[in-house]
Amino acid sequence: MVPVKPFERVLLKLSGESLGDPTTGHGIDPDSVNRVAEEVADVARGGCQVAIVTGGGNILRGAQFSRLGAPRASADYMGMLGTVINGIALTEAIEQAGVPARLMTALEIKQVAEPFVRRRALRHLEKGRVVVLAAGTGNPFFTTDTAASLRATELACDVLLKATKVDGVYSSDPKSDPDAVRFERLTYMEVLAKGLRVMDGTAITLSMESKLPVVVFDMFTHGNIARVARGEALGTRIDAD
Repeated sequence: MVPVKPFERVLLKLSGESLGDPTTGHGIDPDSVNRVAEEVADVARGGCQVAIVTGGGNILRGAQFSRLGAPRASADYMGMLGTVINGIALTEAIEQAGVPARLMTALEIKQVAEPFVRRRALRHLEKGRVVVLAAGTGNPFFTTDTAASLRATELACDVLLKATKVDGVYSSDPKSDPDAVRFERLTYMEVLAKGLRVMDGTAITLSMESKLPVVVFDMFTHGNIARVARGEALGTRIDAD
């Protein structure tokens, strides 16, 4: 058996729902936040450098407000602010778990976070601090998945870890299709060609151009974040081969 190789630097993409109520996914649930923070802290204590991009769907989704008539740009900025709320909660919880953390945002909110500066973020990672990255790319019309791929590339991460509710990528929704097949490995082009809803097309294309591997895994099984960071074969791996 080939020994697994731990990743040295990872970017963890979290949905907003992972920090919300376990039943509805809405709001911020302290137990959910603390559970994620404890697992992230364990990974960081093990020597792996961790950056995190947070979603904001538990607070609000900009697309919903756009459908109600708000300009898409304004609705997207609202969504970005939701990710900042999540980022503040997660940063504080990671520090309470005993690991230093820094919140950096793509929108300047100096009272609560540092603006994202690549070299500063790298320095934090090198010093063993978890870096929580909020407000997406800072631009409307781009998802937090795209922000995750962008930041992972900028910070020279070994892999983008996409945390989800299911244990990988399936051919169709496993909840509604009993014949759905789980893929252990996919190429970027297969994801795009099959129209698999892993991440949006922009995020997949950017990952492909950057040769950034993506691992989609179930984060609701205790210990999975640490396992996937250690290089264990969990979920579905997406890369060039």
